[in-house]
Amino acid sequence: MKPRHELAEVVQRYGNGFLRKHPQSFQVVKTLDAIARCRTASLGGHQCQCNRCGHKRYFYNSCRNRHCPKCQAVNRERWIIQRESELLPVPYFHTVFTLPQELRPLAEKYPKEVYNALFYAAWNTIKLLSHDPKHLGAKTGMVAVLHTWGQQLWLHPHLHCIVPGGGISARGKWKSAKGNGKYLFPQKVMAKIYRAKFVSHLRASGVVIPQEVGKAIFSKNWIVYAKRPFSCPATVVEYLARYTHKVAISNHRLLAVDHEKVHFHYKDYRKGAAKLETALHAHEFLRRFCLHILPKGFVRIRHYGIFASKNKAIDLNKAKLDLGQPLWEKTTFSWKEIALAKLNINPDACPNCKKGFMEVIDCFLPLRGPPLLKMKRNTHFLDS
Repeated sequence: MKPRHELAEVVQRYGNGFLRKHPQSFQVVKTLDAIARCRTASLGGHQCQCNRCGHKRYFYNSCRNRHCPKCQAVNRERWIIQRESELLPVPYFHTVFTLPQELRPLAEKYPKEVYNALFYAAWNTIKLLSHDPKHLGAKTGMVAVLHTWGQQLWLHPHLHCIVPGGGISARGKWKSAKGNGKYLFPQKVMAKIYRAKFVSHLRASGVVIPQEVGKAIFSKNWIVYAKRPFSCPATVVEYLARYTHKVAISNHRLLAVDHEKVHFHYKDYRKGAAKLETALHAHEFLRRFCLHILPKGFVRIRHYGIFASKNKAIDLNKAKLDLGQPLWEKTTFSWKEIALAKLNINPDACPNCKKGFMEVIDCFLPLRGPPLLKMKRNTHFLDS
């Protein structure tokens, strides 16, 4: 069902005023511009005609920006297909690494350093415990997805991770985790290692942690939440896909955009995930959204250990061979194949007669392109 309102609408209406009051970096301005222009004539497109009934239709290009809520469906399904071939018939654990709220100001000021430290600490915690014979004594893997937002768009950095319940031993055999699949590693042990590695890596990156912040984060227990294993491996990828290509807020959560206010619904997990509504001034809404625009080139989905790209052909296939599974091979799919197989959409089918096929009869170029790269920090990107 088509949403009543879109994030692009908010940017188009209030983007200029927001940037005048809250100047942003070029990366943020460029992202907002892409969202505002997504699937409009300004990005170019093509005209198609049905070869049977003659129906004509315009198709406008997508911005393909990873922060755009309209451009994630195909990428999400492509990611699912790629991960399905990597699945092992073993228990998988969903583990969440969070940061104390005292570190959020540093995350806002030094996002790249803080988020890299978060990935580093999470993986090295899992890696250290998996290599320890007391806990596992094998080489495992992890898929981690960064989320930076809470339900009301506040900055809340955390990692959603999927970890298999076991690993490859030195002899190349699969070794299952202890605890009969009921738990991965002791959570208190994980939390202490995670805290130490995060602080150490963040300081090594050059970020100075204020003394009062340091005292606060070492005086409290950090949270590493590990859910019970999935019922079956087939549900692992579909579950993690909920997190991989999400953006800070989806279009379907927007309820109204009027009188300089943005109304949207959110879940309050302190009240049993009750669905509530709230409203923010458009400038405050955009300010919060911009907190979650990642630095240029930052990788928010990372694969470690036996799931790392360089290790799949060797380590992952060792596990598959030992567990009697088909070996992993790299595969590629076009967006049309994914739309047809996963989304049940035939992009070439005529929406009018349902029998013919749409053929391209004309193409038109973007109305503007290169000038976008020359914008200054405070350029009002929607001005003509």
